[in-house]
Amino acid sequence: MIVRTLEEVRRGPRHVVSDGWESTRLLLRSDGMGFSFHITTIHAGAVLPMHYKHHLESVYCISGRGTLEDCATGRVYPIGPGTLYALDRHDRHVLRAEEEMVMACVFNPPLHGREVHNAEGAYEPVAEAVE
Repeated sequence: MIVRTLEEVRRGPRHVVSDGWESTRLLLRSDGMGFSFHITTIHAGAVLPMHYKHHLESVYCISGRGTLEDCATGRVYPIGPGTLYALDRHDRHVLRAEEEMVMACVFNPPLHGREVHNAEGAYEPVAEAVE
């Protein structure tokens, strides 16, 4: 059984800070669950082009407002509390935060721990592991 609090994880190496966002990674590959689970804060005003070529992701918005653009179609979706989106086809997308957004994110395959976006907006398939 795994029991952790958000606050305790935020004080350790599973808390990753990058440009426009920070992520508290409550479950990682080393936990053996087959997915990783994160609480991610997107900073107000952030514009994040992303393309998870090696991962599938589902995201549930807990708080805040922004938009999600599907780069293949140009369609823009409003994102707010209670909205879920799933990047089920390795979708290239842009997330824009109108205000600070708090998101619950699930990745498959699970992240190792210290990943940040590369120049293409993706996480590498192999990264530094965190215990």
